[in-house]
Amino acid sequence: MRHTDIVIAGGGLAGSTAAAMLGRAELGVVVVDPHALYPPDFRCEKIDGPQLRILRKTGLADAVLRAATYDGEVWVARFGRLVEKRPGDQHGILYHSLVNTVRAEIPAGAEFICGKVTGIATGPDRQRVTLSSGEEISARLVVVANGLNIGLRHMLGMDREVFAPCHSISIGFDLEPVHRSAFDFPALTYYAEQPTDRMAVLTLFPIGTTMRANLFVYRDLHDPWLRRLRQAPRETLAAAMPGLPKLTGNFEVTGDIKIRPADLYVTTGYRQPGVVLVGDAFATSCPAAGTGVGKVFTDVERLCNVHIPRWLATDGMGADKIAAFYDDPVKQAYDAHSAAKARYVRSLSMEAGLPWRARRWSRFIGQLGVGALRHVRERVSVRSQDRPATPPAAARP
Repeated sequence: MRHTDIVIAGGGLAGSTAAAMLGRAELGVVVVDPHALYPPDFRCEKIDGPQLRILRKTGLADAVLRAATYDGEVWVARFGRLVEKRPGDQHGILYHSLVNTVRAEIPAGAEFICGKVTGIATGPDRQRVTLSSGEEISARLVVVANGLNIGLRHMLGMDREVFAPCHSISIGFDLEPVHRSAFDFPALTYYAEQPTDRMAVLTLFPIGTTMRANLFVYRDLHDPWLRRLRQAPRETLAAAMPGLPKLTGNFEVTGDIKIRPADLYVTTGYRQPGVVLVGDAFATSCPAAGTGVGKVFTDVERLCNVHIPRWLATDGMGADKIAAFYDDPVKQAYDAHSAAKARYVRSLSMEAGLPWRARRWSRFIGQLGVGALRHVRERVSVRSQDRPATPPAAARP
C-alpha cells in the first residue's frame, strides 16, 4: 500500500489550490481527479479585488493574473441609467483555464492520479483511501474537495441540508457589438431595473478579446423565460433591461448560452477524524452574491497555511484536530458573510416593500454622487495638467 501525508479527493479549484500550496511546502500529496486536463465548466469566470487579496496569501496570484484579463474600468448602471465609471478591479478568466493554471503550479513532488476516490475508511491516526482502479493509499489526512458530488460524503455518514433550492440561476454567454470593433465600455455592471424582473445583475467583462456576460436571475429552472432567452437572447435581454441597448448599442449573443442553477446547502455530520471538507464540499454559496471564489480561497488558505502544518507536527489526526479548521474565526466569518450576502442580494433585487425600495434608491443616489464627484476630479486633474507651468521669478520680465 502506498503511503503519503495527504490525499486530496477532487482537482477543481479548491483541490488544485490545496495541492499547489501543500506541494510547495514539500509535504507528501496525492491528488485524485478523473480529468487529467480540467474540462470546460461554467462556474466562476472572474476574480475581484477582495478575492485577489485572499489569493495572494496562497502564493498563486501571479500565475493566475498572467492568465487573466484585467478590465481596467467598470461602468455601473442602475435603473437603466449610467451612474458611475469607476476603476476596475476584476480579472476575467474561464473556470477551466483558472483550474488548469493553478494545476500548472503544483510541484513535481506532488503526485496526480487520474481516477476517482471510491472509498474512505477514516480513523484517529491514518486513513485508507480506495481508488476506482482498486489501488489503496494510506494517508494521515484526506481533503475532500470534490464539489457538489455527494457520494463520498454519504459514504462517510455525512448528509447535506438544502435550505434554499434553486436560490439563483447563473447564465453565461458571449456578446459582440454589431458594425463596431468594440463596445464603448471596458466592462459594465448593469443592475435590475425593477423587482419584477427577478434579476440581480448583468456583468459584462473581457476575457481575452471576448466580451463575456454573466447574468444572475431568481427564477424557477423551468420558467419559460429561460427558454425565450435561449431562442431570442437579444430581444429577451432588451425586454428585461430596456436601458441596456443605450449603453451597449446594437449587439449579438454568440456561442452557447450556459445556464446553471445554484442550490444553497450545508453539509452535516462533518466533524470526523482524518477527513476535512473544503469549498462546495462543505457548503455552497450564491453566485449572484459573488462570494464563491473568496470562500474557496479562504477555506484553502486557512487549511494549508495554518491548520495542516500544525496537525502534521504531532501524532494522530483525531476529530479534535479537524475541529480547529471548522472553528477557525476567519473561515467562520467568511462563511457567515457569504450566507448573509446571498440573502441580502436576493432581497435587494426582488423585495417590493418600502425598506428595500429605499435601499435601492439610496444606492442609486450614492453611486450617482460618487460618479459625479469622480468626474469633477478627473476634469480638474486634466485642466491642471494642461495649464502651463509658472516661470521662475528670475525669468519673469
